[in-house]
Amino acid sequence: MGEGHLPVLVKEVLALLDIGPGSSVADCTVGGGGHAERILEATSPDGRLLGIDADRAAIAEAERNLERFAPRITLRQANFAAILEVASEEGFVPLDALLFDLGLSSYQLADERRGFSFASSSAPDMRFDEESGLSALDLIDRTSERELAGILATFGEERHARRVAKAILAARQEGRLMTAADLAAVVAGAVGRRGRADQGRIHPATRTFQALRIAVNRELEVLGSALAGGLAALRPGGRMAVIAYHSGEDRIVKRFFARESRDCIEDPMPPVCTCGHRAQLRLLHKGVITPTPDEVARNRRARSARLRGAEKLAAASA
Repeated sequence: MGEGHLPVLVKEVLALLDIGPGSSVADCTVGGGGHAERILEATSPDGRLLGIDADRAAIAEAERNLERFAPRITLRQANFAAILEVASEEGFVPLDALLFDLGLSSYQLADERRGFSFASSSAPDMRFDEESGLSALDLIDRTSERELAGILATFGEERHARRVAKAILAARQEGRLMTAADLAAVVAGAVGRRGRADQGRIHPATRTFQALRIAVNRELEVLGSALAGGLAALRPGGRMAVIAYHSGEDRIVKRFFARESRDCIEDPMPPVCTCGHRAQLRLLHKGVITPTPDEVARNRRARSARLRGAEKLAAASA
């Protein structure tokens, strides 16, 4: 596959999932099929893969790229929050393993029509499912300066959120914000020279674009449901791997894994537990797994990747 389909942390993902011939696996963010291809090779000759993605174009791309595996792959257009429902409908429950590779794929960034790129001459749409919800431009039109600044600060960790929000809304009102390239230019102008220095090596509009994309697609909002559905779909002993690129995403994953790997979840912990919760997961490693410098040099998308993995317990702990 080309660079647009270069999977992140692929060796580490395959090691965590511990899959082999005959394994039944779900790729909950199949994208162009980069990880799916490696999973299908690892589970040859009779392993099966369920690939889902909210992006209809991603499903079409994966279908083309994975054509040689056609008898062993099922593709569905759906939000990953529906993993349990989709896996049940397609006869994949219980799963041996599943993967969430969160965030934006390289091929989406390269699609001029979608407005994900700073250089795009199209309107900033940024929806994974182009037939559902508000576009980024619609969101801008419907938010106040305070609301937009909150989105940029919360989802993009933009230090200059208020300044950027004010500039975006002013430009939109004056007719200077029609395309994604216009948006990138407005943000770059708003953060100024000091702001650009603060951003380091990334484009000054990176955090704003990230924040709008996350808000438009409700990515953090649905992630918890997706993780819970994935856990329910796994067989005892099955494994889950999650790659996050945003601190908010990784925080949700970390907390979910921590909660589901312990019995009592009351805080503070009482002398005698009354919550009835029982651990369902075993963490596969301490902390996060990050890409090597060599991988980051080959694939810039990997630079902020954080991988976590867990195994479903065979039975609730006593």
